[in-house]
Amino acid sequence: MLVPRQKTPDLEVPTLSHGNFNLAADNAKHFTLVTFYRGLHCPICASYLKELGRLTPEFEERGVKTIAISSDAEDRTREMADKVGTPGLRFGYGLPLSVARAWGLAISTSRGKTSIGIEEPALFSEPGVFLIRPDQTLYYASVQTMPFVRPVFKEMVQALDFAISKDYPARGEYTGPV
Repeated sequence: MLVPRQKTPDLEVPTLSHGNFNLAADNAKHFTLVTFYRGLHCPICASYLKELGRLTPEFEERGVKTIAISSDAEDRTREMADKVGTPGLRFGYGLPLSVARAWGLAISTSRGKTSIGIEEPALFSEPGVFLIRPDQTLYYASVQTMPFVRPVFKEMVQALDFAISKDYPARGEYTGPV
């Protein structure tokens, strides 16, 4: 289990147009917002990532870099990026499922073609949203076991204004006896 204020697992994947992404070297001023998505087969992911892409400039104004990552191969990731249509959003691909599991993501098996007629991969990870500090410690995490009911990026932008201005600490760090 990932614990706030503790180091996250390493994360390194190729991106479509920004070279290799390495969380440890991302150099965001305040946070890196890592959004793990299910893949091209997920219509909810496409809508969700459009919103992230639309708000990426607002995140950048607050010293937050964004990236969307899936276990899809490069070709399916490129299709998703084209569908989303937001060039400012980085897209990472080829996430090993062992790394997804290290991040606490749920892994699902294929059910064939989705409602939009795209085949699900044999195995893929379910969504997760993470804010990571530049020292690679966890600030915020939300992990889903289903494709729906995800954190709202617009609310996150507003929450970041408060968290950054008040130097609000990551919560949930206690691991002692209860």
